[in-house]
Formats: sequence, C-alpha cells, structure tokens
Amino acid sequence: MKRILSYGSLNVDMVYSMPHFVQPGETIAAFKMERFPGGKGLNQSVALSRAGAKVWHGGKIGADGKWLSDILEESGADVSFLRNSGSSTGTAIIQVAPSGENCIILNHGANYENTKEEIDEAFNNFTAGDILLLQNEINLLQYLIEKAAEKGMEIALNPSPIDENLMKMDLSPVRYLILNEIEGGAITGRKEPEEICRMLLGRYPEMKIVLTLGGDGAMYMDSESTFRQSIFQVETVDTTGAGDTFTGYFLAFVSEGKSVPEALKAASKAAALAVSRNGAAASIPVRADVMAAQLKEKS
Repeated sequence: MKRILSYGSLNVDMVYSMPHFVQPGETIAAFKMERFPGGKGLNQSVALSRAGAKVWHGGKIGADGKWLSDILEESGADVSFLRNSGSSTGTAIIQVAPSGENCIILNHGANYENTKEEIDEAFNNFTAGDILLLQNEINLLQYLIEKAAEKGMEIALNPSPIDENLMKMDLSPVRYLILNEIEGGAITGRKEPEEICRMLLGRYPEMKIVLTLGGDGAMYMDSESTFRQSIFQVETVDTTGAGDTFTGYFLAFVSEGKSVPEALKAASKAAALAVSRNGAAASIPVRADVMAAQLKEKS
C-alpha cells in the first residue's frame, strides 16, 4: 500500500436545511441549522482513512479548529503536518434543498495561509512513489504540484472549485485527475463525457481521468482503457461530500493495487451511502460498511 499525503482544506460547515435555495432579495427561514466538520481536504482524508489507506493530512486551521484535527485522528489519519497557527479556521455556509442538492459559500481563512516552509517540512517525509492528493481550496497549489513532481510522487488532483488560477496551471505532472462533468466542461469547453476525457488526454497523454457523472455514474479513461460504473440506488438525503467520498475511496483502492473497475465500484458504493446520510465528513462510511452494503446498481 502506497503512503498518501493529502494536503488540503479544513472547514467548519454550517448546514442550513432550506425549503429552496435563497433567491436575490429574498429572506427565508431555514428548517434547521447544523454544524459539521468539512472542507474538501478533510473530507477526502477521512474517506481515505475510512477506506483503509495510510494517509497524512497537511494543512492549516485556527485555534478554533482543534475538533477538526481530532476528527481526522479518530478516522485514522496522521496529523503531524497539520498546523493550528492560522488566523481562523475556514468556514462554509451550505444550503441544502429538499431534493438533497446543495449550494456553498466558502470563507478560506487558514486554508489560504499555508507557507512554503510548512510544505517543505511535510515533503521531507515522503519519497518517490508516494501519492500527493490535492484540491483547489488552499493556497500554493502550483508549488505543491511542483514539489511533488520533483520528488517523483504520484499526484492526484481534484480541481474543485474551478477558478482562473487553476485554468492557467500546467497540469502535466498530475497522474490522476478526479473531477465532475461540470468541472470537466469548464476546463475543456465540452459537454459529452467522452469528449471531455479525450480533450484532456489530448493535452495530457499520460493522465488518468476519473469523471463523475451524477446520476449517470462515473467513467475512467486513460490512453489505453475506458471503464464505466453506474450509481447505486439509495434515497438521497444530502449530496454534500459525496464527491469527496468517491475521490477518497477510489484513490485508497488504487493505492493498494486494486484494479480500476474495483476502485470505481467501491467509490460509487461509498458515495451512495454518503448521500443517504446528513453532513459531509460525518456521512462518510467505513470500509466494512461499504463492503457489506447490499445496494442495487442503476441499470
């Protein structure tokens, strides 16, 4: 099993259950408000850990974020490279509609206060062949990619959220690009899944593309192979964190030598269990539950 450094965001998620998303000029009462641990980095580290991977989390929180560090440790992640010297922990305001769909407002906080010195310290403990997992909710993303490439690490990137800086980046060092169809469309200007993947491979021939397609499941494409995976049927409660669950489980299974179809199936089943529960990190299942779940695939 390969070692994984997940360098990413940690947030306090303030989740408001709403009759519908707030419209311009509208004041609306929420059904309820709940506080959950979140941030794509934390979610993916928790998913990796609960899937059985050996993961170290790097990033930054404020003094108010100690409980997030505790959750990572309870899930099995090493927090040796998580710093608590930030001004304030990142936050997210999440609206969840009755359909389970969500919209999110982010405040970066400490997630944008990582330093090159802290990153270098973390990288001193990893070698060629180890895996670096990244998202786009922290600063110094390009520096992290360059440092990992220099060390010969395998880089997995979830390019979310898409922004102007990411669009300008050279992603050629990235081995696994794990993204949804909206993000893929933003990067390539294409809508069809096959076209998105082929366009990306045209730019980066060595890349392995994992594209999630919502209700249509997921697909994988590299220069030699294409695989598809349908979703598992569950009652959707909250889609927050489903993509992070998928990412963590897929990468965990790949890191231990499982085949791509096996990794896609496990990731899809884990994501299905996650959307049947409330919260982001709180909804991520442990591996034993994923393996034991008797879920029907959508035909």
